Amino acid sequence: MRFNRILLSTTLVVVALVVQVSILARLQLPGAVPDLLLLVVVGLALVYGHVSGALIGFGAGLLADLAPPADHAAGRYALVLCVIGYLVGLAKPENGQVRSATGPMVMVVVAAVGSTLLYAGVGALVGDTAARHVGLVSLLLTAVIYDLLLAPFTVPLIMALARRAENDPLADTTGAGTDVASGFVASGTGLRIGTQRSGLRVKAARNRAARAGRIKGVKRL
Repeated sequence: MRFNRILLSTTLVVVALVVQVSILARLQLPGAVPDLLLLVVVGLALVYGHVSGALIGFGAGLLADLAPPADHAAGRYALVLCVIGYLVGLAKPENGQVRSATGPMVMVVVAAVGSTLLYAGVGALVGDTAARHVGLVSLLLTAVIYDLLLAPFTVPLIMALARRAENDPLADTTGAGTDVASGFVASGTGLRIGTQRSGLRVKAARNRAARAGRIKGVKRL
């Protein structure tokens, strides 16, 4: 991952985690908690792709596992967001830009449902039955509703920041220099200049040799 990707992803993940733990988790809403961290992973994965999405999801989930007041085993949510980031990244557009808001909203719904089911499934494997007491259907419905309400205000902004961070001025400058050099070679200008210089050197060498021959001939006489 590039440095600008790492810096932007880390900043967004930390801000989302702080907001989620300090504000969203204290709203005491029925059912699930609005998952701002999940929306950050979805937005970044749609721009950066599946590999970066998986790495960002794993790091974001691990921070959520270690941040208080976490009441589950460390690595559980890291696994969930890693899988979600990888799967969402597979739906990345070729140019990294979406033509409508339908695609990202569909991915938010899929991510909300998938993360809830996967989190409950991993919890069942480790003996956590909290989802059974709350109700899995209620968790799914509320998770989708809350994430869809937050998505229009977060996902487009996250994707715009990610695309802007990809436009590295230094990379563009380097690319422009390469294009200019390639243009010179393709047009033959560089080769012509090199050929002209070589021709001048050959002519100069011939003139020197001719002058040396004349001087030697004079001496022989």
